[in-house]
Amino acid sequence: MTLFPETVGDMMNESILGRAQERGLIRIEAHQIRDYTAHKQNQVDDYPYGGGRGAVLQADPLYRLWTHLCDEAAGPVHTVFLSPCGQVFTQRKARELLQYDSLILVCGHYEGVDQRFLDECVDEEISLGDFVLTGGEIPAMAVADCVARMVPGVLPDPACFEDESHWNGLLEYPQYSRPDDWHGLHVPPILLSGHHENIRRWRYKQSLWRTRLRRPDLYAQLELTTKQERKLLRELEEEIDGYTGDPEKLGR
Repeated sequence: MTLFPETVGDMMNESILGRAQERGLIRIEAHQIRDYTAHKQNQVDDYPYGGGRGAVLQADPLYRLWTHLCDEAAGPVHTVFLSPCGQVFTQRKARELLQYDSLILVCGHYEGVDQRFLDECVDEEISLGDFVLTGGEIPAMAVADCVARMVPGVLPDPACFEDESHWNGLLEYPQYSRPDDWHGLHVPPILLSGHHENIRRWRYKQSLWRTRLRRPDLYAQLELTTKQERKLLRELEEEIDGYTGDPEKLGR
């Protein structure tokens, strides 16, 4: 639900998500809020009660559009309002949203949205982070992209997203491609060894170290459930002990 459906459509109909829509795996539609106002000039906003700067999106056109979408779906649809007041979006939240057959993402604008619409129709509010944007379109597209790429078939294999940052609470290990010598900088030899188990162990330890270095908040929440994971953590701690080089290059 947006005031700028063309902008949303241009982004969501390209590349991987565009091809997934062509194959019928997902469907992303951008609906113009102004099409559902009863005002002759297509007005959808008005001054806030109590005074203040700017304008507020009115409840009625939002409600009319929301009702239309729920009627099309033959029942209530889980509805998300993109707002700096919401819960910060994470990969865990994306996996929760994946359980729904349909989602309605509401893009705010101006100074906000009439609270009565939020109270009546919205199931949860989501924020991209502790900052403010001019509208909800960018957050909505980010949420739609993150959720849609996990729909079976959109990506070639679940490993395409399960091996990435944040899926298991870790940041992703560093990646390299050809050539193996670029500007005198070399690919870590282990990646050229062909020994898949050693490569897997190296990547896991690199993820552990990168998470500890860059996101200590995530590292503190890690729950290592297998003996092998705990063993690799001990190995990493032994490698860290006494290391005085560039922290970003540990183990490479």
